[in-house]
Amino acid sequence: MIRNLLTLFIATALLFSCSSDKDDSNQDNDIVGSWELTALEIDESTASDDEKYAQDILSFLSAINCSIMTITFNADLSVITENSGNYLEINVNPGGTGLDVPCPTQKDTSIDSYMFEGGVLTYIDENEVETTVNVEISGNTMRVNATELDFTNFNDGGVLVFTRK
Repeated sequence: MIRNLLTLFIATALLFSCSSDKDDSNQDNDIVGSWELTALEIDESTASDDEKYAQDILSFLSAINCSIMTITFNADLSVITENSGNYLEINVNPGGTGLDVPCPTQKDTSIDSYMFEGGVLTYIDENEVETTVNVEISGNTMRVNATELDFTNFNDGGVLVFTRK
């Protein structure tokens, strides 16, 4: 289950390192800036246990102002992804009544390129592999349908929510 959660964070990082060009230059620039992964919205009645677990962890980390992933889209179409998902230590608190997830101090950083056009984000990694996903940006909130990422055990739905820093 932890591997699935880590895979979700890593794939999300790869996904959001993408972008494509839009016809409207103002809308093209909507994605420019730094975005933190702050939530996973799920349908409790259909979500898998892994999705519920991932939501709990993200909620816990957000509540303690811990950013597990930051994606910075630059105007020059470069993208910097900082991901601490590989360094999560997930425990039960000493009373056995909830999560104890210390904020990771280590992170992996990648610098890649992206394109953003018509709400479609395309991330191009260092090996020229492209990942494409639909993105909805409204003000300082960016939403991505998690099912488009094709993660094992994350197929029932859910929306990854990023907040502009």
